[in-house]
Amino acid sequence: MRQYLEMARDVHLLPKAHLHLHFTGSMRPATLLELADKYGVHLPEALSGGEPPKLRATDERGWFRFQRLYDIARSCLRDADDIRRLVREAAQEDVRDGAQWLEIQVDPTSYAPRLGGLIPAMEVILDAVESASADTGLGIRVLVAANRMKHPLEARTLARLAVRYADRGVVGFGLSNDERRGFARDFDRAFAIAREGGLLAAPHGGELSGSGSVRDCLDDLGAARVGHGVRAAEDPRLVAKLAEREVTCEVCPSSNVALGVYEKPEDVPLRTLYDAGVPMALGADDPLLFGSRLAAQYELVREHHGFTDAELAELARQSVRGSAAPEEVRQRMLAGIDDWLAG
Repeated sequence: MRQYLEMARDVHLLPKAHLHLHFTGSMRPATLLELADKYGVHLPEALSGGEPPKLRATDERGWFRFQRLYDIARSCLRDADDIRRLVREAAQEDVRDGAQWLEIQVDPTSYAPRLGGLIPAMEVILDAVESASADTGLGIRVLVAANRMKHPLEARTLARLAVRYADRGVVGFGLSNDERRGFARDFDRAFAIAREGGLLAAPHGGELSGSGSVRDCLDDLGAARVGHGVRAAEDPRLVAKLAEREVTCEVCPSSNVALGVYEKPEDVPLRTLYDAGVPMALGADDPLLFGSRLAAQYELVREHHGFTDAELAELARQSVRGSAAPEEVRQRMLAGIDDWLAG
């Protein structure tokens, strides 16, 4: 195995699209420490100890702890400079990992109180994205995500906001947080607004809840992509449906293990989905809390699932095809993937 890994191509050089990255969760740990010191925010040991926190979110207490840590980290983002720094550094990390396209997911209501309201927050975020893209050369777009723990009327407001900024870099609409709570169909009108406005529907499903939550994303929300989606593997008919419809699952293996969805990396059903023809886009989810970024997901798949370089290249192609990148960007990335494999 060691000899094989030494001969294998460097996954950092493999062109890829990153389709599942949360805004606050993209922060560098060192940046969190600096911002916490700047604002006098006391960080718990789980966020300041230099190692990823020990997490397990398969019960409500564990999920609450995960959310609490996330909220503490988010409280350290207080002005436009902090937002610009976060996006610029996230872009730099993705470029280092071989990404040429990033779709970062954000709930602007989380930042609105400190940035002057919902529309000013959206303006700050999109300005930061435009600046980071220009500075790094990384194509960056935004998915606006509603929180399923909040009222569906708020999701409709966010859907309208997302459509309003479709010409400023918003390409999709999502639904995050614990899919064990509430029903996807409660948010069907918000997703209809987003789809009618030309946005891609990309709700979370099939992470903390089973295959039924993935089916609900398809049937109730018209999902073109599913955040996570791995629990679909529990239902062969649903797997076939995902493959037939070419619905991309944004699979985040490191976070699946960190949150206790699966015990070990090799338990994540990547092979089941891949062999059935389900498109997948590997994602880092929340590197701040899970300790690994995009290239590490490809390394995990190689090491624990035996994916060959040709199969890793195909995963990268699937990430590109599942993205909202313009056609010329897609073609350039696909050619780069072929060059990586040929090289």
